[in-house]
Amino acid sequence: MKMKVNCDQGEFSEVTCSVKMKVKTDLEDFKTVDRFTFWHWWQALSSKVMGFFSSKPVAPPQLLEKPWRKINNGRENPTDQHFVENYKPEVEEQNLRILLHGPVGAGKSSFFNSVNSVLQKRACCEALVTNARECSTKKYTTYKINKGNANAFYRFVLNDMMGLKDTTSRRNRRIHVKDVKQALKGHIKDGYVFNPENKLSKGDSYYNSTPTENDKVHVLVCVVDANTASLMSDATVEAIQDVRDEATELEIPQVAIFTKIDEAFPEIKDDVTNVYWSKCLQQRIEKFSERVGIPINFIFPVKNYHSERELNPDIDAIIMNTMRHIIDIGNDSLNRKLRPQT
Repeated sequence: MKMKVNCDQGEFSEVTCSVKMKVKTDLEDFKTVDRFTFWHWWQALSSKVMGFFSSKPVAPPQLLEKPWRKINNGRENPTDQHFVENYKPEVEEQNLRILLHGPVGAGKSSFFNSVNSVLQKRACCEALVTNARECSTKKYTTYKINKGNANAFYRFVLNDMMGLKDTTSRRNRRIHVKDVKQALKGHIKDGYVFNPENKLSKGDSYYNSTPTENDKVHVLVCVVDANTASLMSDATVEAIQDVRDEATELEIPQVAIFTKIDEAFPEIKDDVTNVYWSKCLQQRIEKFSERVGIPINFIFPVKNYHSERELNPDIDAIIMNTMRHIIDIGNDSLNRKLRPQT
């Protein structure tokens, strides 16, 4: 393909004198140099000739030659959703408890709504969400997902809690971490209103002094906005690490999910199936892993349902793939706790 260059004879004389390239000095020949030669010429003299061109070539989206993680898109293979729908802990009457935590506005409530939507096969909004980057969750809330009739539920529950503000003081961050620890141990009753100024006390009516295994958390999920993951303050990162330390002490596994990936990466907004082909997303997850300490294979990118009223099989596949891994990881933890001690 040829590309035409618009400039006059005098300007070309100046340019060709300063550029070492194999181009004939004849004006007509230079006007039709091939794209490869033109690109190198333009790079070398951009400071002189940028004004000569009406547009700059746009680099293609950064897609990898092969995906960095494999996933079945759309309706190709319903294995993940089938696993989620049929999951049952080994012990009867036992549920797997998943706790969502993380910065304010990351999409914790939206993630629950998205999981619920896929399983109900329609757009659902049981958990309150807002457009503003303010915390819409004030209470400790347990979400059960209905399974066909009023008395049947899936055998896992998701807990939502107040998010951590990036501007929170050191004292408030400590209170937040202590509240998360109480939730992990099953000491917080459903409906407790979080107070950034005071941790839950043992004398509070919402303090559960005798938690059962059903009250305890089995997998901790840190929900992070892909747009701001690299912009989190050191204080917020430290709070996330402190929460991880508490969970590790209790032998509770931790994973992270990256939300709003369609907003952060144009190649995913254009086609959500590019999620694991995106080089930029992969790099951002790697940096987050290094900073927070959660292994890369325990971090999952997700596109939540937000403005959509109709479900998309490709979005469903990403959500269900993430839920399958969360359940798998949590179930291993649950089985270890329920296994008879020798």
